[in-house]
Amino acid sequence: MSLRLYNTLSAEKELFVPRVPGKIGMYVCGVTVYDFCHVGHARAGIVFDMIYRYLRFSGYDVTYVRNYTDIDDKIINRANNEGCDYRTIADRYIATFDDDMDRLGMLRPTVEPKATDHIDDIIEIISRLIENGHAYTVEGDVYFSVETFADYLKLSKRNLDDMLAGARVDLDERKRNPMDFALWKATKPGEPWWESPWGKGRPGWHIECSAMSMRFLGPSFDIHGGGKDLVFPHHENEIAQSEGANGCQFVKYWLHNGFVNINSEKMSKSLGNFFTIREVLEIFDPETIRFFVLQAHYRSPLDYSDQNLKEAQAGLTRIYEALALLDDALSVDPVSTDTAPSAAELAEKAAGLLPRFKEAMDDDFNTAQGLGILFDSVRTLNRTMAEGAGKSSASRPALEQLKESCVEIGNVLGLFQTKSADWLAAREAEKKERLEIVSDEIEKLITERAEARKNKNFKRSDEIRDYLLTKNIQIIDTAEGTSWKAK
Repeated sequence: MSLRLYNTLSAEKELFVPRVPGKIGMYVCGVTVYDFCHVGHARAGIVFDMIYRYLRFSGYDVTYVRNYTDIDDKIINRANNEGCDYRTIADRYIATFDDDMDRLGMLRPTVEPKATDHIDDIIEIISRLIENGHAYTVEGDVYFSVETFADYLKLSKRNLDDMLAGARVDLDERKRNPMDFALWKATKPGEPWWESPWGKGRPGWHIECSAMSMRFLGPSFDIHGGGKDLVFPHHENEIAQSEGANGCQFVKYWLHNGFVNINSEKMSKSLGNFFTIREVLEIFDPETIRFFVLQAHYRSPLDYSDQNLKEAQAGLTRIYEALALLDDALSVDPVSTDTAPSAAELAEKAAGLLPRFKEAMDDDFNTAQGLGILFDSVRTLNRTMAEGAGKSSASRPALEQLKESCVEIGNVLGLFQTKSADWLAAREAEKKERLEIVSDEIEKLITERAEARKNKNFKRSDEIRDYLLTKNIQIIDTAEGTSWKAK
């Protein structure tokens, strides 16, 4: 099966055909560096890291560009509030972003440009747009004229007339059309600025990405990605200004990851319903976060909660337990024994694991289905080991193939990068730590339960037992007394 991906531009799955055989240019919108990143940013980073890894695994030579927006109203406002230069803010949060991405196991992109390093490229594109009749100047500002671009809104499938009808009356009256957007902003007191043909100022947000993508990938390239929230206006405006300047198709395939939601609302700083990556990493292992993200299809919404992350960690641990079984079986000399019925099934699953995984990934990077296929093989492995055939010489080729396939799948997904023994030891340590924290409460409840039983208050006794069961604590009554254990 050849790679097919969902193109936001056509709103269909399409056969992926790169512009240059064997080579791919991919640009992904990075972050505006004014604060710590949240789990929504982590999802975008993990999704496109997975796509980058899989394209390389599939044999493509990929040039992956992800930018930093290091000049913006939010950066300027934060710098003014802290009484420092905008570069201080930008450099600080570029460093924290890089640290977050490294901890989450991201491969570094081929190029990571900063907007402020490409002012000359930005000015050149804006000049071309003015010459082509797509842009105009007003008191040092430069605006793109949306009415001059016939295909405006082709990505978001919106209607310009409907949008104009709903436009606010307090919009900038200097614009020819309320939907016209800024390419260059004239300087204001207390703001950084650069010289331009239109006076001192700074670039608008949208033009930065056009300039950086064209600088490293050319006027037309294969894949442009980002979060679903960037479809309009950011990516829509990128298309208009890029195609208006160059007269050719800007991007063939547009990919957008879904939102991370909390209580059915998008996680965002504007809503204040977010958790930073750093906060979550204080509680959960980086691979747990990756697994949490990748167990859902990248275009689907993803519901964030501690419980969902705990379930993701439990699922990932099941795979690590299977990897530990593999390591154990492969670390000893095989013996000649009668094979169990599941041994033949294991050989079949091992042989088909990587092809089936690739088939899932070729269907618009379906990591959810790919992980399901892996779990299917894990179940067969567990059954084979339980039947005693795992260390049979007849099973050795299947075990070796299964291990090799798991390593390759892990490299594509950025998972299974920890030694299985280390992962399981870390989970046991966490479990012990949690039990130590609650053991005093458990002992008090057991004492209360014993007193209730003594007083024949069996209703209260059962309530305490059932409550502890909800906390995965099992009560054990013996002739010697009562004890407990974690389930």
